[in-house]
Amino acid sequence: MSIKISKNERYLIINADDLGMCHSSNQAIFKLFESGFITSSTLMAPCPWIKEVAEYYKSHPDADIGVHLTFTSEWKLYKWGPVTKGKPVGSLITKEGYFPERAEEVELKAIREEVREEIKNQIELILGLGINVSHLDNHMGSLYGLTYGNSFLDIVFEFCQEYNFPFRLPRNLTEETRKELPKEAIANYERIIDLADRKGVRLIDYLLSYPFSLEDGEDYDTFKKKVIQMLRNLKCGVSELYIHPGLATEELKAINPHWEKRYMEFELFRDEEVFKVIQDEGIRLIGWKDLRR
Repeated sequence: MSIKISKNERYLIINADDLGMCHSSNQAIFKLFESGFITSSTLMAPCPWIKEVAEYYKSHPDADIGVHLTFTSEWKLYKWGPVTKGKPVGSLITKEGYFPERAEEVELKAIREEVREEIKNQIELILGLGINVSHLDNHMGSLYGLTYGNSFLDIVFEFCQEYNFPFRLPRNLTEETRKELPKEAIANYERIIDLADRKGVRLIDYLLSYPFSLEDGEDYDTFKKKVIQMLRNLKCGVSELYIHPGLATEELKAINPHWEKRYMEFELFRDEEVFKVIQDEGIRLIGWKDLRR
């Protein structure tokens, strides 16, 4: 069923990033899907646990799953690299054969045709697993070009056109982001938005997030208050809140030094008090499938 988006209402996509990254992330996201709280997730094609997601999808075909275009491998001891085989992608990898740790390295080193090839292969790998992809987004913003102005989003938009995918890109930058970015970066960003419009790529209005690690003195209660305030301040239009839930397993603790925050996110996004705020505020939860339709 399609929905008609009204400019006078508040819509929210709650998207769980990093599906497929590890078993702990998968299990947390599956549980949140089944609770009905999160409305979408994005799958990392290069990561080792994507087959588990494909098995889950067979029995949960209504799950709203996009492609988390991945060109970085940020953890110190847990690595992944390109899915492209049989074609050169040397500009995308370190000397060990992994993706680089930082988005800035992608901007500085990646060759455009190799980026295009890897995007195509990540999409096709996930489609080949039988998953009806709802949208595209980008892990760590490595393709945005926000640091040096070397954006690959024009290539991403080609695939959005070809496959009829919306893309996670907010039309409106927050005041905090505008203060952090140089004027040239903001001008580049506005040109990217204009390009998306000209190509007919559907975007969101606002993108919401919070620090990925525990802040000084932060605990579950203070974190919950922050998110509740964020929800109450939601503006009219379509917003996405992207989260990174995980179970507090030995696996996640070995991978991620910020595992406590990820477990906190898992608990928060099945907290009835948070869900009640969404209902009381009249916020409409939607998924990327709704925008795609």
